Amino acid sequence: MSAPSPSTLTWAQLRDLKCAELESAADGWAKASNRADAGRDRIERQLLAGLRESQHGAAADAAVGRLRRMSRNLQYVYTECGLIRTALNSLAHEMRVQQNVLRRALEEAESLKFTVHADGSVSYPPGPGGLFDGDPLPGGTARVTGMPGLLPPSGLVAPDTRAAQARDISDRVTGAVRAAARTDWRFTRILRRLRAEEGLSVPDRTWTDAAGDAAAVREAARGYLKSRIPRDASPAARREWWEHLTDEQREEYLAVYPDQIGNLDGIPSLIRDTANRDNLQLLIGKLEGRDDEVSRVRLAGLREIQRQLDASSQPPMYLLGIGDEGNGRAIVSYGNPDTARNVAAYVPGLNTSLDEDFATGDLKRARDTAKSAMKYDHSSASMVWLGYDAPQFPDGWSSLAVAGDDRAVRGGDAFNQFMEGLAATNTHEDPHMTAIGHSYGSRTVGAATQQDGGIPGVDDIVLVGSPGVGVDRAEDLGVGKEHVFVGAAENDVVTKVPSVRQVAAGFFGLTGGPATAHLIGDAADPGDDDLWFGRDPASEAFGARRFPVAPGPRLISPDGFSIDAHSNYFDVEPQRDAVSADSIALIAAGRADKVKMEEAR
Repeated sequence: MSAPSPSTLTWAQLRDLKCAELESAADGWAKASNRADAGRDRIERQLLAGLRESQHGAAADAAVGRLRRMSRNLQYVYTECGLIRTALNSLAHEMRVQQNVLRRALEEAESLKFTVHADGSVSYPPGPGGLFDGDPLPGGTARVTGMPGLLPPSGLVAPDTRAAQARDISDRVTGAVRAAARTDWRFTRILRRLRAEEGLSVPDRTWTDAAGDAAAVREAARGYLKSRIPRDASPAARREWWEHLTDEQREEYLAVYPDQIGNLDGIPSLIRDTANRDNLQLLIGKLEGRDDEVSRVRLAGLREIQRQLDASSQPPMYLLGIGDEGNGRAIVSYGNPDTARNVAAYVPGLNTSLDEDFATGDLKRARDTAKSAMKYDHSSASMVWLGYDAPQFPDGWSSLAVAGDDRAVRGGDAFNQFMEGLAATNTHEDPHMTAIGHSYGSRTVGAATQQDGGIPGVDDIVLVGSPGVGVDRAEDLGVGKEHVFVGAAENDVVTKVPSVRQVAAGFFGLTGGPATAHLIGDAADPGDDDLWFGRDPASEAFGARRFPVAPGPRLISPDGFSIDAHSNYFDVEPQRDAVSADSIALIAAGRADKVKMEEAR
């Protein structure tokens, strides 16, 4: 649109503007965006897959690299064309709103036989006799003079209704033109920015620009698209909302709001994966070039997730969530959780954030669990859920978060929303779902169980390396104590962290001597089975089913200091703790009856 500047736009131009032409242009950009997306999809699903299966060696690797670059370039074309499409549709939407305001004012003026002039002033003809003297009221002209809607004081003069009506009409006409001019100016700036560098290369700095472009269009499309996303609805209602959108509407949301759609519980997993892969690239572009420590660490984690997605490993990866709020957000599933009969979600704990360690270690835990579970039932999926801010230690005053349960409670609420979304999108009538909590993540799972109705859809709960879950009995977790499974390594100090009362007893011992400490400690924890967040889940009093776990290396040994006993629960290597990993996989696959049990502490 070659639109007039804010100073030259007239109400006649606004009245005659053909918004349908803007929408038609948007449709053209939509077709270009869709073609790029189809090309990218063909490269990813056909060409790359076929090449890997049939060709090997340096030449094949080089071809894969070139196809990857082409796919990334098409992704950029898809994103930018989609942004232009939405910018044009948003412009048409906002202009049409002001057109409607203008047209209603013009229709009212015509019905009153008023005249609207080019400058927005409104003339009205003489009227019948006045209220007091009966003399005919003169005609006149009303115009906006800086503050629409502000009427001059009438004093003792009888009000002239026609003058007030004319001023109101002038207000509305002028207001509509001014609003339309501001909209036109705003979108002109946005559209002029939406252009790529010359040539076929799409370097990282171009994606940095694309992230800025997306932010600008998202803000501009707030009223047109964003306000319609049902954030406050239930996951089931969100699924219904998505299902009833047209293909064109879905494409627009995916192009402009991949961050919103990709992280919206209740949206199908394939859609979330598509949106989050695009948002991942935008997040990388956003962080590219920043030199602060947080950005560098997070960028390394994002790039590692991108590398693994590009590798197309088995089981297939689904990126169900990605974001840069707080310590970072990432949800990665191995296997499609919408089509799997068995779905397991693992919640990590202390010191987990969106960094390279998470992208290698925690993703590997989810992948290994999925691969092992698939040996028992091929219709299985397993994921890692980093949807909350786990405590970081050491981290100044923030380190105190690990001693409290505020983050677990907030995380438990978010985890429940996520699991409710999985239950809503799963295609099986009654899928088997497992919640797995490790370390502080077990406290988060415990907090989730205390919400109304417990964790939606979850049948089994696995707690490993737990410092307590906030309740004292397995039956309080809402799935039946026979469905609560615990792994606790003998040398895992986290599973033996003293309770708050025992710490208090130790304090008294410092002031009253060992005997005092012993007496108070015995009174505080008679069975010596309390941990920081409640009763030890591995204790007999808790009542869960405990599966065997290798003792792991001692905290202090001739080989030095080690906390590996706290992190080996998912390791499939025989020399580490394959027994524990296999037990977790059996439970995740719905085969808990095959798990060997051992005595509680």
